[in-house]
Amino acid sequence: MSEKYFPLDKEALEEIAQQFPTPFYIYDEKAIIENVRRIKAAFSCFPSYKNHFAVKALPNPYILKILASEGFGADCSSLPELLLAEAAGIKGEDIMLTSNETPTKEYMAAKKMGAVINLDDITHIDFLEKNVGLPDLISFRYNPGPLKEGNAIIGKPEEAKYGFTREHLIKGYALLKEKNVKRFALHTMVASNELSVPYHVETARMLFELAVEIHSKTGVRLEFINLGGGVGIPYKLDQVAIDYEALTAGIKKAYDEVIVTAGLAPIEIRTEWGRIVTGPYGWLVTRAVHKKEIYRNYIALDACAADLMRPGLYGAYHHMTIPGKENAPLTETYDVVGSLCENNDKFAIQRQLPKIETAAEASDGTGDFVIIHDVGAHGRAMGYNYNGKLRCGELLLRENGNVVEIRRAETVEDYFATLDFDSLKEFN
Repeated sequence: MSEKYFPLDKEALEEIAQQFPTPFYIYDEKAIIENVRRIKAAFSCFPSYKNHFAVKALPNPYILKILASEGFGADCSSLPELLLAEAAGIKGEDIMLTSNETPTKEYMAAKKMGAVINLDDITHIDFLEKNVGLPDLISFRYNPGPLKEGNAIIGKPEEAKYGFTREHLIKGYALLKEKNVKRFALHTMVASNELSVPYHVETARMLFELAVEIHSKTGVRLEFINLGGGVGIPYKLDQVAIDYEALTAGIKKAYDEVIVTAGLAPIEIRTEWGRIVTGPYGWLVTRAVHKKEIYRNYIALDACAADLMRPGLYGAYHHMTIPGKENAPLTETYDVVGSLCENNDKFAIQRQLPKIETAAEASDGTGDFVIIHDVGAHGRAMGYNYNGKLRCGELLLRENGNVVEIRRAETVEDYFATLDFDSLKEFN
């Protein structure tokens, strides 16, 4: 069973909301740092380890700077993410560019930064060489196809657009050797939000065995193996969090049995964990605005799917608590919704919750806070502007207890910034 916590009480939230009106995201710096140190301690059994935080999970330079101070790098998928990582002080090979169908300008930026370029297809070798030039270190992303099952979220590897086949990997490394590339790496990503330790251990063993095959057939010795991301978090109360020590013990056993036995040690272990690093330590704070009682009972929030799209897009579950009513009986059944003109704009469907007071009912015009948990990854990052909705801001609860704004809420001026109203006057 997992436990859900929120680091602030209702009184503290009221003070924060006076300065930063809801909705807003808030992240717990102390909890993130403690989690990072647990991860590093668990992987200390390997000769060398680094995590490249998946920037797409939480693309905020303040968060990236905190992670960089703890020795984490960055995994980027675009030019803006590369620039975010660089702005946060992450440099050189601590950055990986793991993208697909990548345009020339992004390869150019990554090479100029000295980042590790993680190619997605054998044809990209020639593309990179002609348009940018081959760097000293190149990584390949492996897609095992039917040799490895995916999971419900990411789907079957053989149906995914990502990565090299096994045959193309062997040809690709041999080709790089012919072109005098000196340093090589391997990467995969075959699952998303997977909570099974054996699944991740099996993935590691698969890559270790592949490393032996690559060396046998091409003479290439891999400098590092990136096990990818995909390690899940317990969104639901009946789910159990990944045991870091059990996970790394299983991976180390496979490493010793395969890599060490083959005489290929040391090979550095890397990951691109994102969700598990920050996910449980971020919350969307919103207020109840309206109540509607028709065929179902609805609670409408001042946030909407434009702020958090996972429930509407995936049907994803996010736990909810009501500050001040944490121990109140769950007497009501609500659909918890936003104001977007889409019927899937629902944070929860038929969720049992305490009785919620809305702004429309409250004497002071402010409704109950509603805390949506486990949104510290793939939350604010996936926001959008449909219906002209303005995305909310982000706050950071510092280790010393202070709360600072690390991204302001969007304004109408932001929404219109890319439109040329002056030219509109002359338009017929």
